[in-house]
Amino acid sequence: MNGPFVIGLTGSIGMGKSTTAKLFAEAGVPIWDADAAVHRIYSPGGAAVQPLRAICPEAIVDGGVDRDRLKEWLGRDDTALSQLEAIVHPLVAEDRATFLAETDAPVVLLDMPLLFEIGAHDHVDLVVVVSTDAKTQRDRVLARGTMTEAQLEAILAKQVPDAEKRARADVIIPTDSLEGASLAVSEVIAHVEERRRNA
Repeated sequence: MNGPFVIGLTGSIGMGKSTTAKLFAEAGVPIWDADAAVHRIYSPGGAAVQPLRAICPEAIVDGGVDRDRLKEWLGRDDTALSQLEAIVHPLVAEDRATFLAETDAPVVLLDMPLLFEIGAHDHVDLVVVVSTDAKTQRDRVLARGTMTEAQLEAILAKQVPDAEKRARADVIIPTDSLEGASLAVSEVIAHVEERRRNA
C-alpha cells in the first residue's frame, strides 16, 4: 500500500468528534486536525493573512486574522463566505497534503468537520462518523456557553444532516458514553490493521 491508510473522521457540532479524535491519538494514530490547520494559516505570518488582507483589511490585527472581525464581515457581506472559502479551503488542503506526504505512519486520521461538504470523503480509505441523539448534541453545545440556540441552529443548517452523514459512513461511532466510543475506536483500529494486512 502506497502511503498511509487514511481514516476520515467527521460529525456535526456537539457530536463528540474532538473527544473521539483524542481516543485515536491515545491509541497512537497521528491526527491531522482541520480546525488546527485553519488556526495555523490565520496566525501571524500564516498563509491566509496576506490574501485576506487584500479583501478584508480590517480583519487583520497584529499580523494575524482576527476571527471576531472576520465574523462581522461575514455577517454584513453576502459574498464574504464564498470569498473566504476560496482562500481558506485550498490552503487547508495544502496543509493536509503536506501532513500526508511527510508522515511515515501506517495509519493516520483526518479530523474534518466538513469532510462531506468539501468532498474530502472521496480521498480517504475509511469514513468514520461520530453521532449521538439530537438532545445530547444540543445540551453539549449549549453547555459550552459559547453560542446561543439560534447560533447553533444556523450552524446545523449549513452542515450535512446527521442522518445523511450516518447513511454515508463506513463506520458510525456512538458517543453516548466515553466507554462506548473508546470500544468503537479500538474496533476501528483492529479493522484497519486487518485491512492493511490483507491489502
